[in-house]
Amino acid sequence: MVAMSSTNQQSESTLTEPYSKEEQKILLEIAEQSIEHGLSQGNSLPIQTTQYPESLQALRATFVTLKKHGELRGCIGTLNAIRPLVNDIAHNAYAAAFEDPRFPPLQRSEKDILEISISILSTPAPLIVESEQALIEQLRPGVDGLILEDAYHRGTFLPSVWESLPDPQQFLTQLKLKAGLATDYWSDSIKVKKYTTFSFPN
Repeated sequence: MVAMSSTNQQSESTLTEPYSKEEQKILLEIAEQSIEHGLSQGNSLPIQTTQYPESLQALRATFVTLKKHGELRGCIGTLNAIRPLVNDIAHNAYAAAFEDPRFPPLQRSEKDILEISISILSTPAPLIVESEQALIEQLRPGVDGLILEDAYHRGTFLPSVWESLPDPQQFLTQLKLKAGLATDYWSDSIKVKKYTTFSFPN
C-alpha cells in the first residue's frame, strides 16, 4: 500500500476541477503504452510513479474504456483508490484490453483503431434510501455513477451509461441485472453509493 501524503491527497470537491490538457495527454499515453506493452510483453506497463507530476501521483480510482468503431471493446476499473493515478491507469488499460471477461484478448490488428477513454472517480459516498423510489428520486441523470451491493452481489454503472439509459428507472433496473439481482428485487440490506467522474477525451 502506498502512503498518501497531505500534499498529493485530493478531496472529492477538487475532482470537479479538470486535469490540464497536458496531464490528460500523459494519462492517455500511459494507457496506450500499457496496451502496447501487453501486446509485446504480456503484462501491464511498469510505472515509475515519481517520474510523473505530483498531481498524477495521488491515489485515485479509475476506469479505462476501450471502443472499436464506436462499440465497447473493454472496460475495467477500480472503485476504491488503492494505487497512484498513473499506476491505476496502466493497470486498468491492460486489464481492459486483455482481461475483460466479456471479450477475447485484444489482437494487434485492433490496436490502431481503438478509442481509449479514461474516467477518474470521486470518492464514493453512501446513500441512505428507504425504498427503490426514494433512490430513483435522488439520482442525477448524466452526473451520478452508482454502486449497488447486496451480500455477494455487486455492480456499478459509470455516469457515461446515462447516455444509453437516460431513464432513472431503467438505469437502476439494468444495474440490478449487472449485479446479478432480479429486476424487481429490493431489500433493506441493499447498500448504495454514488460518485462522479472526470472523463476524457470528451
